[in-house]
Amino acid sequence: MSTSTTCKLFLERDDPTPELVESPLGEIVVYSARAPGKSLNEDGAGLIWRDTEGVLAVADGMGGMASADQASRAALESLAERVSESDDPNAPLRHAVLEGFERANAAVLALGVGAGTTLTALVLRDGSGQSMHAGDSIMLHVGQRGRVKALTMSHSPTGYAIEAGWLDEDDAMHHAERHIISNFVGFEAMRIELGAAVPIAPRDTLLVASDGLADNLRLEEIIEIVRKGPLLEAGRRLAELGRTRMESPQPDAPCKPDDLTFVLFRPAQGAGG
Repeated sequence: MSTSTTCKLFLERDDPTPELVESPLGEIVVYSARAPGKSLNEDGAGLIWRDTEGVLAVADGMGGMASADQASRAALESLAERVSESDDPNAPLRHAVLEGFERANAAVLALGVGAGTTLTALVLRDGSGQSMHAGDSIMLHVGQRGRVKALTMSHSPTGYAIEAGWLDEDDAMHHAERHIISNFVGFEAMRIELGAAVPIAPRDTLLVASDGLADNLRLEEIIEIVRKGPLLEAGRRLAELGRTRMESPQPDAPCKPDDLTFVLFRPAQGAGG
């Protein structure tokens, strides 16, 4: 029996405030805005769900390459199209998402202009969350007390160095190779990194975000903001602090003006693992 699929794409947005989206999965807050002084937001976000399973995704078009906005759009549209085609409720949703990544890669390569984009997807199914990503857009899963249950590794020299213990987060923030990406959608040899499926407890918070967030807020700041309190208020605080950091640099705080997009999620009451 087929089930209807809801799909919402947030493309080329410049939202003044985060938006609360109600879904059967739980509460979702979406924010996407262009960098100060830019005319176009090259980030995008996508929400796809049916019944109690779905996908939350963020794509960040690579600004150093051609047609970054077209790349992020093509990636999200391709992913949404493939997931929407998967109407068998018994089929593992991750298979459709993996195929969506491959379709996205083919679509970006077909642009023929050397475009690239990151793509990070959070798959929600059976009371768990599983990340799939290519690039440096992050997925973070935290408990109400701030314990990190899952965090993606950026596909970059500094991301690998942090994972290996050669760099700490503060040093990586200011590293010359911070924004070199070694794996992305639109790359012939793209690889998809799969995280483990982690059970979602009732008060957990999950975040998918472009590097416009991670480059302007430290990880501990993000965790402290999102781990408790109303989800929409957490989204507002993230957006406001990110914007403030970009527009009013401080010597002791990270700052990199960039497009900023994030999706926050908390499970519906009574849901979760």
